Amino acid sequence: MTREELEKREIESLAHYAVKSAESKGRKYDEPKHAYRTEFQRDRDRIVHSTAFRRLEYKTQVFVNHEGDHYRTRLTHTLEVAYIARSIARTLRLNEDLTEAIALAHDLGHTPFGHAGEEVLNNLLEDHGGFEHNLQGLRVVDWLEKRYPDFPGLNLTFELREGILKHHSRYDNPRLPGDLHLERNPSLECQVVNVADEIAYNCHDIDDGLSSGIINEAQLDEVSLWRRHLEFAKERYPGADGKMRRHVIVREMINEFVTDLLEQSSREIEAFKPNSADDVRWAEKPLLSFSAGIQEQSTRLKEFLYHNMYRHSKLERMAERARSIISDLYKAYVGNPRLLPAHFRNLLASEPVYKVVADYIAGMTDRFAAAEHGKITGSDLPA
Repeated sequence: MTREELEKREIESLAHYAVKSAESKGRKYDEPKHAYRTEFQRDRDRIVHSTAFRRLEYKTQVFVNHEGDHYRTRLTHTLEVAYIARSIARTLRLNEDLTEAIALAHDLGHTPFGHAGEEVLNNLLEDHGGFEHNLQGLRVVDWLEKRYPDFPGLNLTFELREGILKHHSRYDNPRLPGDLHLERNPSLECQVVNVADEIAYNCHDIDDGLSSGIINEAQLDEVSLWRRHLEFAKERYPGADGKMRRHVIVREMINEFVTDLLEQSSREIEAFKPNSADDVRWAEKPLLSFSAGIQEQSTRLKEFLYHNMYRHSKLERMAERARSIISDLYKAYVGNPRLLPAHFRNLLASEPVYKVVADYIAGMTDRFAAAEHGKITGSDLPA
């Protein structure tokens, strides 16, 4: 099937309010179109083949990589978000390729060691505008990836760049460049990824937390969402052991979140009646949402995770070690830029040293950052 046939199929099958690849606002640098791939399919493929995407395998989601082989990493989380998002997009007749591309790209700007790494880098850069991983993600795809001789970065479409910048969760507060229209809502495809991300980390962090022993089922009894699905699992599978029962509960929770989102969002879309993707952008509020009841349960689940898991002493110790590693690296590189590798030193001709150092550190994996710290300080400070 040719690109033109794929574009025609999108126009015929997708909803009026979906983003169509044939109607993309384009790329910064003009390129010949591909014969057999749409613009968003090319975007998706460029993300998957990028160095930054591969590094996600060794970046922290909640647990540092060496803590265990079965915990989520930034990469496995990204893939989980992508497939939840595609399922939602398909049901709402949105552009699955754009949705998948945004999901695959949404965490490219994250530092090593998760949010603890971002927090310390933001503090270190306070006098220079701070650090925010959505903005860094855009910097990665617009500038830092070097894969094409004709232009810097990956030269992604406006729609994917918009999706990277307008991704948000409880941790994000992006300051958007003017060309990406701060005053508007993100596309529905981007809104899908925002909610899919929330569903994935809420449900899967419970799974990892229970596996690690940081939280237990007795504590979760205060969470009505968990308690209700636990009762279902015990009744439906009375012979299941604790681990199998946990898998059932997490799966059922994801299903309830997705089902509620689809039903509530369909009502919101029907009430607003958008006729185009730009109608969605100019709506008074995002059109994708949970019902009030499920939103309350989601909020209570987040509060439980925050107080009982993310602030647990084990994770706090891991975070404190991460802060020490990144702070020491930043001060060492800024104080002596000759410690940087040659391709980053070359950037100093056009970029301030703090920006080059931030780019270098943000791109590190957990284990590389720890190893570099050991080399520079002569100390053994594991993550």
